[in-house]
Amino acid sequence: MRESEHYDPKFISADVWDVTAVPDEENNGLPQGLTEGSVDVVILIFIFSALAPSQWDQAIRNVYRVLKPGGLVLFRDYGRGDLAQVRFKKGRYMDENFYVRGDGTRVYFFEKDQLEKMWGTWTPEKGLQVAEDNTTAESTEGAFEVEKIGVDRRLIVNRQRKLKMYRCWIQAHYRKRETPAAVEAEKTDS
Repeated sequence: MRESEHYDPKFISADVWDVTAVPDEENNGLPQGLTEGSVDVVILIFIFSALAPSQWDQAIRNVYRVLKPGGLVLFRDYGRGDLAQVRFKKGRYMDENFYVRGDGTRVYFFEKDQLEKMWGTWTPEKGLQVAEDNTTAESTEGAFEVEKIGVDRRLIVNRQRKLKMYRCWIQAHYRKRETPAAVEAEKTDS
């Protein structure tokens, strides 16, 4: 990416980041050179599906930490019922909607409601709400506003091989809410 003629470090910074890194004395858990509240947009394309469900809370926490108030998360990942999920054999099943590929990498297939609740109710204080209850994303205001979320279902046809492939992805925009403390901090920084 950095080799592209369109990459200008004055406007963009691209790095590999372990989004599940837990901060410690040597590492703050954020990409090198970034501080808390310093990023406008985080792009997560097929990231969360590669994580174990137990890692989601820390990943959301790190995204929250690096984003400015009002910052945006652009999310795209596998949806439940995708062709890749349907093709998995029983020996690849790890947990509900969670599988291991032949190369050892993991993949999770999300449902729209699950992501809406996960991002819409997460708070730094409470983390992910793991209890399966009847609350909806609207009943608890989380640290992120779910601006858009949708399921992208496509039928892809390979005419030469006479194959029909049903694909399913979920795309979403999540915005970090501006807390009163964050708005006040922005005013004093200006």
